[in-house]
Amino acid sequence: MVKQPVSVNGVVRWRDVGLSDDAQFKPRERKMVVLRHEIGDVLRDVRQRQGRTLREVSHSARVSLGYLSEVERGQKEASSELLSSICIALDVPLSLMLREVSDRLALAEGVSVPDTVPQEFAREFGDHLPDELSDEFRRGLAATNR
Repeated sequence: MVKQPVSVNGVVRWRDVGLSDDAQFKPRERKMVVLRHEIGDVLRDVRQRQGRTLREVSHSARVSLGYLSEVERGQKEASSELLSSICIALDVPLSLMLREVSDRLALAEGVSVPDTVPQEFAREFGDHLPDELSDEFRRGLAATNR
């Protein structure tokens, strides 16, 4: 704050007026995002959308019920092997689950992540993809060239 003298009934007092130049350009503080919380939220959302219980998924994933519960609540940091096992039990590709986590993190951080394929990548790698991937890739590429 900037202080300026103000006279009230002949008495000079200092009042805060406006913001200083430093305060005007100070960036907002961002809320810290914890990766394990976002992963747990996504896993829980997927499981609940499927109408499955923790017990069913823990049995299929060969993970203890308590541990899966802690992962979903963001209390435990799951290993990549454990995440893979849970995703297999949920019949969801690990990459898709991580993409959802990434999108949520970007949103929380206020970052805009384009959902398209960069043209440089398309030119360099477009002809070397497996057929099933290249079809999806070409559709994505066509969307970016519009």
